[in-house]
Amino acid sequence: MNILLCPLSDGGYLYPAIAAGRELRRRGHRVGVLGRSTAAPVAAGAGLPFAAAEAFGGRRAFSATWWGATGLAQYRATVRAAREARADLLVTSVLCNGALLAAEALDIPAAVIGLSVHLWNYRAGGEGEPQLGRTRESRTHESLELYATVREQAGLARRPSRWPDSPLLGEALLLRGDPELEYPGAVLPERVHQVGPLAWEPAADQGELAAIRDHLDRSGKPVVYVHLGRFFGGGTPWPRLNATFTDGPFQAVVEQGRSTEPQPDPRADILLVRKPWLGPLIDQAGLVLTSGTSAPVLAALLRGRALGVSPNGSEQPLLSGACLRAGVAVHIPRAELADPAALLESAWQDQKLRDRARELGSRLAAVDSAVRAADVIERAAQQSATSRESHGYSISRPGHRGSGAAVGGRTAVDKAPFGLS
Repeated sequence: MNILLCPLSDGGYLYPAIAAGRELRRRGHRVGVLGRSTAAPVAAGAGLPFAAAEAFGGRRAFSATWWGATGLAQYRATVRAAREARADLLVTSVLCNGALLAAEALDIPAAVIGLSVHLWNYRAGGEGEPQLGRTRESRTHESLELYATVREQAGLARRPSRWPDSPLLGEALLLRGDPELEYPGAVLPERVHQVGPLAWEPAADQGELAAIRDHLDRSGKPVVYVHLGRFFGGGTPWPRLNATFTDGPFQAVVEQGRSTEPQPDPRADILLVRKPWLGPLIDQAGLVLTSGTSAPVLAALLRGRALGVSPNGSEQPLLSGACLRAGVAVHIPRAELADPAALLESAWQDQKLRDRARELGSRLAAVDSAVRAADVIERAAQQSATSRESHGYSISRPGHRGSGAAVGGRTAVDKAPFGLS
């Protein structure tokens, strides 16, 4: 197959897609990446051919920050790139409405890589689940409304969707967590599969890592790794972070991530970083503080680190609630009356919390998630009932492994999309 990876280009979405793509390439498929130009070095480091969405009219089209406003641009860029690549299948992210619409328009299957928990309605069960942030029903309704809006903008409104029950899932939705993180008794939709963390990230720069270790050694205090997810509602976590790590028992490595306007106090024991890798930083820490996004949660658990969760918006309350329910996290309230330093110290000393984190992390690490994901993606392609005759271009039928099947009178290997060979 010719497979086009078109996830959001932010690391938390791009890296899991690369993990699956590398395994698919190992199996003989031709795999390329479409994304923002800033993702080019990451794709190159992973050994995968890359095409910049900007070259196909997709400025901001694969940005997590702009995902809700750029669906049409993402659709157009993906259609153009997939045609050039003669793609047999798309692998995209949750929130990528444009890429799913492109799969519809081109009549090719699409696999969706999800977060560590399911965001939308369960197929059955889940009664009694507390409302954590927004309800599943509200989140599902809004997602479908946005999908329908972009679909109409793309001129596909009168064409029935290939996925009438839930277009958000594509042919298959791959969750990166563990069944324990779903609500007890809930049943996932049929096309949703638990595959595991799909852990991959660029190699750490050893010089940068050595400098960070030297800085931490000078203080000698125990290290808390803090990962700032996107902050919603106009507030800032910096006053509380500064108070927590000034004249306290801990020092912090704070990953700025997508957050804006960092405000570390010079007196605080805070090292602010912005790195394309987080695993080696978590290795230096004994505890991970996060707003509750998938990348730091999964990275912490894979290393047996317990979590302090302080959710803000989006999926953060849902995943934070799952971690609390699983006994791998403590809640760090945003309320001004809370004492975060005392809560962190209590969590640091909680052996039961640490044991549960190691237990769940060991289970996640034992899964060869890239193999599971590739199996699901290949199966979804083989089982797709999509007619290959209706393409605007002629492509080989998926399910092959580098077979060189005919492509418009040529072989698939004659055409080298994005430098594929």
